Amino acid sequence: MATRSILISFFLYSLFFSLGSHICYSASYSVSSKPADILVISGVITDTHGKGVGGAKLSFFLNGQKADQQEEVLTSHTGAYETKIFFPHNSLSQGTVEVEASKPAYARPGRIKVMTVLEESQDGHGNRYYLAHLDIVLQRVFSAGFWIATVTLLLVYVLIALEIVHRTLAAFLGASLMLAVSYTAGTFYPSFRILTFDDAARAIDMNVIFLLIGMMIIVGVLKRTGLFQWLAYKSYELARGNVFILAATLMLAAAVVSSMLDNVTTMLLIIPVTIEIAVTLEIHPTTLLIPEVFASNIGGTATLIGDPPNIMIGSYANLSFVDFLVHLGPICLICLVVGLGYFLLWYGKSYRKAQAGKVQETIERLKREYRITDKRTLVFSLIALGITLFLFVLHGQLDMQPSIAAMTGAALLLLATGTDISETLERDIEWATIIFFIMLFVVIAGAEESGLIHFIAEGLKQLAQGSLHQAILMVLWGAALTSAFIDNIPFTATMLPVVSYLTEVIPGAESGVLWWALALGACLGGNGTMIGASANLVTVGMAERAGYPISFKQYAKIAFTPMVITIILCSLWFMWGGR
Repeated sequence: MATRSILISFFLYSLFFSLGSHICYSASYSVSSKPADILVISGVITDTHGKGVGGAKLSFFLNGQKADQQEEVLTSHTGAYETKIFFPHNSLSQGTVEVEASKPAYARPGRIKVMTVLEESQDGHGNRYYLAHLDIVLQRVFSAGFWIATVTLLLVYVLIALEIVHRTLAAFLGASLMLAVSYTAGTFYPSFRILTFDDAARAIDMNVIFLLIGMMIIVGVLKRTGLFQWLAYKSYELARGNVFILAATLMLAAAVVSSMLDNVTTMLLIIPVTIEIAVTLEIHPTTLLIPEVFASNIGGTATLIGDPPNIMIGSYANLSFVDFLVHLGPICLICLVVGLGYFLLWYGKSYRKAQAGKVQETIERLKREYRITDKRTLVFSLIALGITLFLFVLHGQLDMQPSIAAMTGAALLLLATGTDISETLERDIEWATIIFFIMLFVVIAGAEESGLIHFIAEGLKQLAQGSLHQAILMVLWGAALTSAFIDNIPFTATMLPVVSYLTEVIPGAESGVLWWALALGACLGGNGTMIGASANLVTVGMAERAGYPISFKQYAKIAFTPMVITIILCSLWFMWGGR
């Protein structure tokens, strides 16, 4: 209960913080009784990528002498500033005003002269007002904070990839380290400052968090109805002993369900019955499990909610459910058909050796074991899921965040079924996953604030050489090969600001094609190895507990080649204009 209270408090704080985060900071001042020249100045400070630099300090000078400011002037998180600076009466008409901006991890550009005064006016007290605007561009530099953020991000990647600690703990350590350094060494040596607590709170994408929570609740209630196991049993009944039809049906079922629900949960629930069917047929369970999870990841790639990387991309780039379905649905369908054909050929010899005797007896036994256990809850669950999917389709037209659709469906389902909310939060919400996302957002914010993401984006821009095709292939294959060996969620989080920058600077990329390349690379690339996607790890873990261990080498031998084939298909799809 205490943990849940802390989490709820944290979410509320983040929510209210985000509501107030758009207010620009203005320096306070006191009006002197004597007439004065008052400079009212505003502008935006950005980096060389056009991104606002928040927390930059501004100092003002008149004829080389620093102005007597009441308070320091800092830019808002968007890089904007607006303030009033008081100078002696009649001093601005003949004097020179200069502005100096500074922030750790940025080079000092020196003092910049205020060249243009937009308007002059005078009030009844003799005060003369000068309205001016000045935008400033700051250059990134390699600071101590940059190197600390770089090492920390690499450490998080290594801990996750090698499974030295749980991935949530790895992200927790990374976020804590960045904040701790910022508020210890960074307090005394500004070059060590990576990010502030306010920066960290602002970086947490609450749309992603609430979308995950809403869908976890819907899936949690739905899985108690026995629907997933029933679908696996129905697949066997449809095949009636033909293992080729059975494998194809299971792959199609996994893909369809994973496009609408979480692919990890899909695998968790259909793996037990799949193993039982395989044992009955006297074939090794991996001959059905690996094709299933492969198809599950492909199906999850096709929609906004099917795979966590897509949820993150959709929220960051403001892409709708329909956008994902239209741009990724066709190529995912092609990849699914090709993948299905590949696995039927790869395992054809094993399938032909299956012992399909006593089919009807097996069907009757599966019918008793894997039936719908709660029809009333199933009906309400399907209605709630239908409402949620309907709102997903419309959320772009309604200018509504997709998390609202998930929250609405989850709330209605809980109300209709009378499900105990405390039990649901305890049993169905994967709090470790939620905390992982929160801490990962903080880690990536540190990498972005320190300049690491900036330099990565600049390097990729140089490699692309202004070519859209080259940029597409670079993002697609880079994401696929990287996601095959590290968790695709932290990789996607790292690439979001990078792809955003490339979308702005690569001619032709404004259509959003690089987002689709990232989604396909990250999601489909995860099929390559057992550690590439969470669903893969779940499949391997449950198979091992059932007595059928799968080694890293064995998994890669089976799945890496079809993964590469799907990425080749995606490459051809983009080259032929399928965007």
